[in-house]
Amino acid sequence: MTHSILVVEDEVKLAQFIELELKYEGYQVSVANDGLTGLTAARESHPDLVILDWMLPGISGLEICRRLRTTGDKVPIILLTAKDEVSDRVAGLDAGADDYVVKPFSVEELLARVRAHLRRNQEDDPNILQFSDLSLNRSTREVYRGNRLIELTAKEFDLLEYLLTHPRQVLTRDQILERVWGYDFMGDSNIIEVYVRYLRLKLEADGEKRLVQTVRGVGYVLRE
Repeated sequence: MTHSILVVEDEVKLAQFIELELKYEGYQVSVANDGLTGLTAARESHPDLVILDWMLPGISGLEICRRLRTTGDKVPIILLTAKDEVSDRVAGLDAGADDYVVKPFSVEELLARVRAHLRRNQEDDPNILQFSDLSLNRSTREVYRGNRLIELTAKEFDLLEYLLTHPRQVLTRDQILERVWGYDFMGDSNIIEVYVRYLRLKLEADGEKRLVQTVRGVGYVLRE
């Protein structure tokens, strides 16, 4: 799944450097160079994570934190700061930042923090189902294998969602028919095999390892 990150930093060269590094890692990145533009972008584009400079023209990073949190926005925020006093760090966390990185910083450290917060945020989201490198978003109906977006039909999506809600659990053909096609399905019971084949073709299109396994005589299971 491709995550979107908003970088709010008034030092243009530093902002460009962070943007390049994040894009190289596969993230979608947008940049704002002042506080008001950054706050507006955070509210309108709903990024998955914000990297926010403390000292900004217009509205400070601290004030952006406060304003986002007072409206109930829970987006993970990493504060970039030249301030290394404990009181400053406490002020940043009290304002609602999730983390802070002190300038000058190593890009590896920043990327590690980004990964950690995105992972934590995803684990907390009941709309996102994950198994191995496969993720399904119930609210956007998007499915990703790593960073590759997979286009599924409505029924393929329903079948995968059912498998993902029961990882490593063998599901019988009757359970799948009942849950995905409904009690009153009167068609050919081979429909499951057909859809599993479609699903595998799409999930394994780039040579990825098989996740939907056949349990002979019983049904199917999602496991590595």
